Amino acid sequence: MPTVVITGSAGLIGSEAVQFYAQRGFNVVGIDNDMRSVFFGPTASTTWNRERMQDAYGKNYRHCDLDIRDRAAVENLFREYNNDIVLVIHTAAQPSHDWAAHDPHTDFTVNANGTLVLLEAARQSSPQAVFIFTSTNKVYGDAPNRLPLVEMNTRFEIEIGHRYETGIDESMSIDVSMHSLFGASKLAADLLVQEYGRYFGMKTVCFRAGCLTGPAHAGAELHGFLAYLMQCTITGTPYTIFGYKGKQVRDNIHSRDLISACDEFFRAPRCAEVYNIGGARHCNCSIVEAIQLCEEIARKKLKHTFNPQNRPGDHIWYISDVSKFKSHYPQWRYTYDLRRILEEMYQAQTERLRSAPAQSRPAPL
Repeated sequence: MPTVVITGSAGLIGSEAVQFYAQRGFNVVGIDNDMRSVFFGPTASTTWNRERMQDAYGKNYRHCDLDIRDRAAVENLFREYNNDIVLVIHTAAQPSHDWAAHDPHTDFTVNANGTLVLLEAARQSSPQAVFIFTSTNKVYGDAPNRLPLVEMNTRFEIEIGHRYETGIDESMSIDVSMHSLFGASKLAADLLVQEYGRYFGMKTVCFRAGCLTGPAHAGAELHGFLAYLMQCTITGTPYTIFGYKGKQVRDNIHSRDLISACDEFFRAPRCAEVYNIGGARHCNCSIVEAIQLCEEIARKKLKHTFNPQNRPGDHIWYISDVSKFKSHYPQWRYTYDLRRILEEMYQAQTERLRSAPAQSRPAPL
């Protein structure tokens, strides 16, 4: 039976992929050992999402509590399904700049070594499978900060007429910039995925994503910008803005729109491709603008403070140019804008907070 292997399957993008392919009748095998709770604490645990998927998709979904760094376990799993595996969607990662600096060995082994383990397992057992990797715009380091930016009332913007006015495309250099240790480990994985495509002829792709978001995001202070911002607004938890007066700009893509892009690639794969993917000009905001919208939707004021010190390597302005992907897959369309994303997030978080045990709820400080 055609099988889809999804790593990080209880996380934001992984669970969206589980839902997408289980509902279409594929046999879905999820790999997730809830490392997110190790990285960011119990309130960031994805156990609730794993249980939801197991209840919802029954025999179409098998959950494997494996560490992607465990070579023997991963290779045994791939051998079990062998050529039945038609697609691998690799979303598992250590996703935080700050956490990576706290424990560089774990960050690198999860992001780089874990990706190598999966690639080699796929090459040995399922070389015909499409391999999709959720990379990051942090592979470009802080090079975007050298662009000519203009400070406006609520955001930074790029100079009108600049070649990247539409957004940053894949031509931006990955060299001579500060990536953060997280960016370096993800870049190592990104290059491995490309190399397995070029060297071994595998159908691989790196989606270099902006901010990924959606209602299943277990937001934490160190990762999950919009989800954590909405959580703080709802619960009254103080929020700290780091640097740039809160005018730093990010584009945001809903998990469903990203998985629909993944499916376009799966149905017409290419070899060793790289695409910048994100909300682009369709869906982007500064932190100040996001706070205003969160407060409007939640009908509550956010308690926030400014720390003038920006995080090392943090982007001042990043908007993705997705024109390369759209030129290869012209049927793909966005279905979520920023307001719809935040409204859905507000509803989902409010429902989860109501049903969560009191001891596991985020509490105001």
